[in-house]
Amino acid sequence: MTDKTKQSKTENISGPKISRRQFTAGAAAVGTAASVGPFYIKNARAAAPLNVGVLLPRSGGQAQIGIDCQRGADAALPILKELGYPEMKFMLGDFETKVDIARTQTAKLIDEGANLIVGCFDSGATMAAAQVCEQRNIPLVVNIAAVPKLTSIGLKWVFRNFPHGPMIVKDAFLNQKALFKMTGATPKTVTLMHVNDTFGSSLAGALFKLAPKFKMPYKIVEKISYDPYGKDLSAEVRKAKGAKADALWVVSRLNDAILMTKEMVKQRFEPMGIMSTGPGWYDQEYLKATGKFGDDVISLVPWHDSNKPLSKTLESYFAKNHPERQVNPNHTYTFEGIMIAADAYRRAGSTNPHALQAALKTTNITNNVTTAERIAFEPNGQNKYVKNSAVQNRGGKNLVILPESAAVAKPIWPMRPWKKRG
Repeated sequence: MTDKTKQSKTENISGPKISRRQFTAGAAAVGTAASVGPFYIKNARAAAPLNVGVLLPRSGGQAQIGIDCQRGADAALPILKELGYPEMKFMLGDFETKVDIARTQTAKLIDEGANLIVGCFDSGATMAAAQVCEQRNIPLVVNIAAVPKLTSIGLKWVFRNFPHGPMIVKDAFLNQKALFKMTGATPKTVTLMHVNDTFGSSLAGALFKLAPKFKMPYKIVEKISYDPYGKDLSAEVRKAKGAKADALWVVSRLNDAILMTKEMVKQRFEPMGIMSTGPGWYDQEYLKATGKFGDDVISLVPWHDSNKPLSKTLESYFAKNHPERQVNPNHTYTFEGIMIAADAYRRAGSTNPHALQAALKTTNITNNVTTAERIAFEPNGQNKYVKNSAVQNRGGKNLVILPESAAVAKPIWPMRPWKKRG
């Protein structure tokens, strides 16, 4: 289905004639739609549905991630219905992995009746959407976006349930120290490779700014930025290999993570380990494309806690409806984004944007799926409770190794040489 696909019909999942199988099929069918498509959660106490604009990259370079995020939104529908949340209607928007289109698509969703926007995954696109929401007085619930200034420039309509760059880097440092202590293997030098987009540049900036504060045991000896949509990373990998650092720290996307791994194997570049702070390396498509060479990578990223009851419910949903997919941050943070919207609507009792904004400011959700102890927003719109985990690829699976309270496996560190993979 292309980004030009238009909505053709309406479905109500609360009606007795719609089976779960029919609902799942419908959700999958519109998951990649680029325009507006409705789904409903019905509660007799609600007079009208909340129109939620779900803005994601459904086409372009980040399309697979956008589709994955939509799966998390779709999962929220039956789960939240069981929890008694009120009726909601999804309006699906596609910004085609282009910042300028994110701006126009946000305005389009609002013009067509969206009371609230959830999105956008990409930091640059989220900044563009935030500016439109600020101008139009419409709440934006951010599922995924790490750019720091999103919650530091005084925006009143933005609510982010995701860590910003410095928070991600802080937790990455803490988890790295715990990893090194646990395994007794500490790198003395590190090379940083990062995408040159808004997300990658802001994260790299935070990393260099905060490293002295945390007194890390290694020195960053090389910093290499690159285009995430480039078709060849051989020169960048060659430069990283030439730096002869003990470990490699990457801030990537999906396609470049695949290219980088294959190039590292080709050039026989074997650092002590690969540490990622960003998407790509834990994605299902990455694991399938790289096979055994994708193992042992450690992603230092926001994750879910499988020990939480709602996490178990979400994992059960995916096991039944998407058995080929493992639950990842694209799912969990989009799921929580929809839950935040539903929770605010239930407490506000109105679709009025000002009433929703007031309700969002007093959010306090403790029955959540991620490692955050709760979902609550500071006056600047940031959830300060969100946390990172350390997640390692093992046999095509994502296994949490830190924090210990959420861990399901012990780490393999240093990583195994390419030739010794099973």
